[in-house]
Amino acid sequence: MFEQIMQYILDLGPSVMLPIVIIIFSLILRMKVGDAFKAGIHIGIGFVGIGLVIGLLISSVGPAAQAMAERFDISLNVVDVGWPGTAPITWASQIALVAIPIAIVTNIVMLVLKLTKVVNVDIWNIWHMTFTGAIVHIATGSYWLGIMGVIVHAIVSYKLGDWFSKDTRDYFGLEGIAIPHGTSAYCAPISVFIDSVINKIPGLKNISFKADDLQKRFGAFGEPVVVGFFMGVLLGLLAGYDVKGILQLSIQTAAVMLLMPRVIKPIMDGLTPISRQARKHLQAKFGGQEFLIGLDPALLLGQSTVVTASLLFIPISIFIAIILPGNQILPFGDLATIGFFVAMGVAVHQGNLFRVIISGSVIMAMTLWIATQMIPLTTDLAINAGAITVGSGDLLGSMDQGGAPLTYILTQLTTLQQPIGFAIIGIFYVFCLFLTWRRARNFSRMEQAQSQEQQS
Repeated sequence: MFEQIMQYILDLGPSVMLPIVIIIFSLILRMKVGDAFKAGIHIGIGFVGIGLVIGLLISSVGPAAQAMAERFDISLNVVDVGWPGTAPITWASQIALVAIPIAIVTNIVMLVLKLTKVVNVDIWNIWHMTFTGAIVHIATGSYWLGIMGVIVHAIVSYKLGDWFSKDTRDYFGLEGIAIPHGTSAYCAPISVFIDSVINKIPGLKNISFKADDLQKRFGAFGEPVVVGFFMGVLLGLLAGYDVKGILQLSIQTAAVMLLMPRVIKPIMDGLTPISRQARKHLQAKFGGQEFLIGLDPALLLGQSTVVTASLLFIPISIFIAIILPGNQILPFGDLATIGFFVAMGVAVHQGNLFRVIISGSVIMAMTLWIATQMIPLTTDLAINAGAITVGSGDLLGSMDQGGAPLTYILTQLTTLQQPIGFAIIGIFYVFCLFLTWRRARNFSRMEQAQSQEQQS
């Protein structure tokens, strides 16, 4: 009975599931019933809008990417199914039903011990933590090691929410909000590493190219919708489309540039009163302690530079897939949501597209390499979910989470099947996490110093 109830809730999807969680959370915070219901509906509407825009991207950019691959004779034998294909098979795993309560308990314990400020209400995106646990379970055969995989991933995710909270607040304008999970969180430390390297290279560190500069320099031709139009022209030419196809694709990519920021607005309208009430209620209850509401990284996709970077990385990701030695995966399912991979990096680089392209390229290369190594385990996960028939010879790859360094590190830590890859990725990513922690600590010290100066 419990399994059926949990599966029913999961099948509702984020556009229904998150509003329900938000309404319940708002009522616990003693918001008025009408206000809580209105906020939840607004958030649900926003996610429906995001789904429609992403659907537009999939239906327009997807065929263009496939045509591009065929035109240039790209022989990559495993297609990336993306998060829309990976999340359902993750929720069908044996770990799924216990992953949600485990992630919630982990969050509560960390809050009680004051190890995090993040109060995670985005239950749907616990699927990322669940994927790690499910893969570790399949790789080792140990259910308890799978549970530990969920816990470790949850701990790291909540800390990433803390460490990047200044970026979430100052760059994206999301006061009192954290983005503790998804590709945006786990890819961001790599951007921190690239940013620190570039800052040490004379000449290179002075190069700055921002989306805002386009508008200032080119006027109307620098507007996001016009940039989106020309991105569509470029993709259409690479795909070998005729004039009609190029023009249709160009209008669709221009529409994405215009619509994505607008469909985010209902979510922000719903979240603003909730986050304000949550901080007020929780800080009063716990002696002034600061809290952050953990939410979906989709909130970051509406920022104009993120949308621009998303379109840029469609051809860039395919190009990297072609030239990367040993890669077997053709980017496809995640191309429409490629912005998730670079969104927080845009904030780290303060909108500098030059740096975003460099760090994003490193992220894409690492993601594809890891996802290739994880093909057998991702395929087994799909077989267990009934998405692939045993003995069919079909293979499944996933960039989102299947290419996550954290999942790869925890899997290799428990199996040691690829000691060299484990050592290289492990050392590199742990160093990136260290730089991220140090960066967040320095920001905190600067803010404390500024606060003391203002008080004196």
